[in-house]
Amino acid sequence: MSYLTLDAAEIVRTIERLGRRIEERFPGSGLGQVCNQLLATARLGSERAMAIARPILPLRIATVVLAVVIIAGIALMITRLRPPGDFELGQFIQVLEAGINDLVLIGAAIFFLSTAETRIKRHRALRALHELRAIAHIIDMHQLTKDPERIFRQGTPTESSPQHRLSTFELGRYLDYCSEMLSLTGKVAALYVQEFNDGVALQAVNEIEDLTTGLSQKIWQKMMILVA
Repeated sequence: MSYLTLDAAEIVRTIERLGRRIEERFPGSGLGQVCNQLLATARLGSERAMAIARPILPLRIATVVLAVVIIAGIALMITRLRPPGDFELGQFIQVLEAGINDLVLIGAAIFFLSTAETRIKRHRALRALHELRAIAHIIDMHQLTKDPERIFRQGTPTESSPQHRLSTFELGRYLDYCSEMLSLTGKVAALYVQEFNDGVALQAVNEIEDLTTGLSQKIWQKMMILVA
């Protein structure tokens, strides 16, 4: 086992184990359903990450063929150019300027073709990362009303006050499960850039890591109140 790369299978097994722990502690809870969704996304994510890492051979072949055809066409055109006998300096400058413009456009076209594979993979990665960002917010929604101060605070709840049926120990376990799920969400996101070195996708993964870390910090503040 390498400790320099994330093991997608181990991440999936960890989420499976977490889902069983949640179901055993809180049978039929919404948090368990969210964990099941995270598990399904993680399984699909490992497949997506491997697909993104694989080269798109048909696109690469088409890009090389088109680039060779373009370059060969330019070379053939240059070899067949024959300046007229009364060719003046002004005409030469005009032809040179037009040639430079054509070369710039052709270079841009070749660059566009050569980066098409990266753009396709980036689009796939960002679409998958958007799902993980949504899951992180859903996890945060489940712990939003789990306020430990309500356990110790005396007062009369209103009709719209959230109902609290969890003991101090159960609330601590609930918040801990949420924190673990957020951490695993970040690990699933990291799979997408492990073999895909793209700056835009890496920035999106870092944003998800920052999001899950920030949400976990809020949860740990609640847990500190429980143990205080």
